[in-house]
Amino acid sequence: MSASPAPQRVGVYPGTFDPMTLGHMDIIERGAKLVDKLIVGVTTNIAKSPMFSDDERIAIVEREVAGLAGLADNIEVVGFNSLLMDFAESQGASVVIRGIRGVTDFEYEYQLTGMNRQLNDRIETIFLMADVALQPIASRLVKEIALYGGDISKFVTPAVRDEVMARARK
Repeated sequence: MSASPAPQRVGVYPGTFDPMTLGHMDIIERGAKLVDKLIVGVTTNIAKSPMFSDDERIAIVEREVAGLAGLADNIEVVGFNSLLMDFAESQGASVVIRGIRGVTDFEYEYQLTGMNRQLNDRIETIFLMADVALQPIASRLVKEIALYGGDISKFVTPAVRDEVMARARK
């Protein structure tokens, strides 16, 4: 009698990715090593006034993760517009991966995790601390710097920089 294969560990890393930063890439790369399959869930937060449409952000994330050597085959990018716990369950996820830059992020994420546990206690949340060199990066600040014509090349890939700067000039 042969043993049945171990169930696949699926994780979800949700975000608006508007724009996708080097900090996001760091969490995706590290998170993908913790699970068999990582779903990068691209969602909309209308309170954040997105610079890019849902479809544009999904395409950007797909392009950026395609370059992650040895990991890209285990990463899927999926758009969603629902409660995170409902999305995670629909993807067969057992964990949600969240990046934390500092204390302010932790306070928000701590509260969010508590609420999510009330909605679905079968899905755990894993926090990954941002790489020290990437901790100050925030999408909203990258957009603000770009809108004022500043150099964002330290915070995003060259392709994302070009897209953000082109959008900022409009």
